Amino acid sequence: MAIASPTLVRLHRGYVRVVGPEAADFLERMLSNEVVSLEPGREARPALLLTPKSRIVAPLRVVREEPEVFLLITEAELAESVASTLLRSRSAARCEIEVKPYRGYLHLGPHSGSGLANREYGVEAWETWGEEEREAADPSELEALRIEAGTPAWGKELDETVLPAEAGLDETHVSFTKGCYPGQEPIARLHYRGHPNRRLRVLEVADAKPGDEIFLGEKAVGRVTSAVPGRALGYVRREVPKDAVLQIGGADARLH
Repeated sequence: MAIASPTLVRLHRGYVRVVGPEAADFLERMLSNEVVSLEPGREARPALLLTPKSRIVAPLRVVREEPEVFLLITEAELAESVASTLLRSRSAARCEIEVKPYRGYLHLGPHSGSGLANREYGVEAWETWGEEEREAADPSELEALRIEAGTPAWGKELDETVLPAEAGLDETHVSFTKGCYPGQEPIARLHYRGHPNRRLRVLEVADAKPGDEIFLGEKAVGRVTSAVPGRALGYVRREVPKDAVLQIGGADARLH
């Protein structure tokens, strides 16, 4: 599906900076992915901040700006929650935690200049942030690309009731070889001993809207979470065959 997009788009981001001689060790104990192995300025590593019961507090991308300086990139509405959760757990760790008033931008096209690669939208793109406000397209311009790429968004595909494995985040945001962190045991148990009953899937469908039920025959097997003309995202029961003809709002749909 061909999608026309602007070249500079504003991102709905929140930023939390963690600074100090024990910042790396502290974040290694708190987040679901490895932090200490990050090299300064080289990548934005996906991770999760979780409750002890493995419920999602926030999806993150972790950037090591300097050896003792980390930037946690999340959704704008989650930055305060991330900072307060980390502050409650900091104890005697020698690091400072603060929300930063940055603005984020996605540059579509080949990487040039500063910034880090962004793979959330399935196209070549890179991300920058800072205090400067720039003229850019609205984040809604990225919705079709996000859905096509199967990337979950907070408040649509993700909230505190969704298990990371249901959204496929166990494959991208979790290390199964690192040390302990809050929520590790339930995630590891599901990964090694079971599987989620539903998974986030991209669907081909002419028209759908969030909240529409997904049917296989007369049985409801899922629900749409995001949609644009021609594509939708939704949670679908694991047992649905890959080649199944589904129904959404009376229209045929297929897993993409």
